Amino acid sequence: MNILIIDGQGGRLGGQLVRSVSDRFPEAHIMAVGTNATAAAVMKKAGAHQAASGENPTVVACRKADVIIGPIGIVIADSLFGEVTPAMALAVGQADAIRILIPINKCENYIAGVQNLSLGALMEDVMETLDQVLRQKNFACIAAPFAE
Repeated sequence: MNILIIDGQGGRLGGQLVRSVSDRFPEAHIMAVGTNATAAAVMKKAGAHQAASGENPTVVACRKADVIIGPIGIVIADSLFGEVTPAMALAVGQADAIRILIPINKCENYIAGVQNLSLGALMEDVMETLDQVLRQKNFACIAAPFAE
């Protein structure tokens, strides 16, 4: 199971995603791609097995991913203050992977009908969605229940 986490700017969301995925799905292989070196370094430090930054690593990692997780801006060219190139958005959109896109209402992209949830609430929803996806696809690394 290859899970690709993509983030930009300071990598805060990506770092939290890496920690949450590795805690809940310890057998998953986590690849992280930052739209910049800072985001990649934050995700690597958070525990990603592999981390890189830039356009070509995004394109290559999208070809290898079973699941791609990131803010909704990763499928919108020029989003995240211009960090997502058209080639990156295309690679994510055309990937033969399941995409879990997080509705972050920032950077001039707003998702109508979506509540502005805290980052913690978004993480919880992402992990529940990932758990459902993995169960539906019968992947080997099914999550252990959250520790209360």
